[in-house]
Amino acid sequence: MISYTDSIENITEENLQGFFDGWIRPLSPSEHLRVLENSDYVVLAIDERNNVVGFISAISDGILCAYIPLLEVLPKHRSRGIGSELMKRMLERLKKLNMVDLLCDPELQPFYERFGMEKACGMMIRRYCGQTEACDSPNSRDDGL
Repeated sequence: MISYTDSIENITEENLQGFFDGWIRPLSPSEHLRVLENSDYVVLAIDERNNVVGFISAISDGILCAYIPLLEVLPKHRSRGIGSELMKRMLERLKKLNMVDLLCDPELQPFYERFGMEKACGMMIRRYCGQTEACDSPNSRDDGL
């Protein structure tokens, strides 16, 4: 049975195992907990042992806009509607804001379109130096240019 909460109270590093699979440098459970603590909004999917099996976070000014940087469900819990439920709950929390933005890969756009989101152009900086030993990608420049 999966339950949902917008509180990280009683969540520890031990409850945050297995996330960021496939990342160049996955966040540790300690870093993950700090991300959740410093987010303006979070929604967690919790299993019966109090382990987090999915989460979504948002950063917001609380007046006009929010950005959703992370939505992730552990691989063994995917295709069960958890990601959709997390997204619905987050959008409900953000419904009074004029702008809710996120960036995603093109293959994920149909998922977000189901929630009324529209494709848009955007810009970004990704600093991958420090996440790998080699920093030869154009997006790994530390000067931000």
